[in-house]
Amino acid sequence: MERPFTFEPNHVYHIYNRGVEKRTIFHDDNDKLRFQRLLYLANGDRPFVFRRVRGEPLDRDRGNPTTSILGYSLMTNHFHIIALERAYGGISAFIGKLSTAYSMYFNTKNNRSGTLLCRPFRAKHVDNDDYFRWLMSYVHLNPLDLIEPRWKERGTLHARKATDFLISYQYSSYPDYFGPPRLENMIIDSASLPIETAGLERFEEMLKEFKDPFERPDLEIW
Repeated sequence: MERPFTFEPNHVYHIYNRGVEKRTIFHDDNDKLRFQRLLYLANGDRPFVFRRVRGEPLDRDRGNPTTSILGYSLMTNHFHIIALERAYGGISAFIGKLSTAYSMYFNTKNNRSGTLLCRPFRAKHVDNDDYFRWLMSYVHLNPLDLIEPRWKERGTLHARKATDFLISYQYSSYPDYFGPPRLENMIIDSASLPIETAGLERFEEMLKEFKDPFERPDLEIW
């Protein structure tokens, strides 16, 4: 499936992908931790040895970043990344390294072979601030499916329970924006946000943004 656009520098994109045949790609916390570490290490122009990633510190010198990650969340069979293209080819190079490194790890760990993720990875151009705000809400609220699988259909959530979960769910950038400092903050390039950091919505505003009648982009059912 060819994309109907080319990644352009200084433009924001919603990057997402899932396991082939909707298979699980994160079986446990160790899988998510490996992928999260790769979000940092694979986003650079310096090569690294895939099999040694486990022992690499998150703050290892990765060279110059090839893209700016603005947000992300990891689910059971898919992931979402909000990224800004820094230079031509940056996002494609980053996702290529990320997907290859994680697939090698996953296949070795589970004694399997073959393709793990759908090809090509999915991407949508974020062409205005309203779309960006909605997307930040969508990506950061997505992990709520893990505790309230049908919350989108019902349209209701226990606010305190939802907020506590989002802050504690470490495989998302929500804690990087609204929680205490952590080493994983290094994955996010908040300086490249197209809006002021202070203008980011917290849970209640995100929920309102998500339910707003703004014309949402078509998303594949994951």
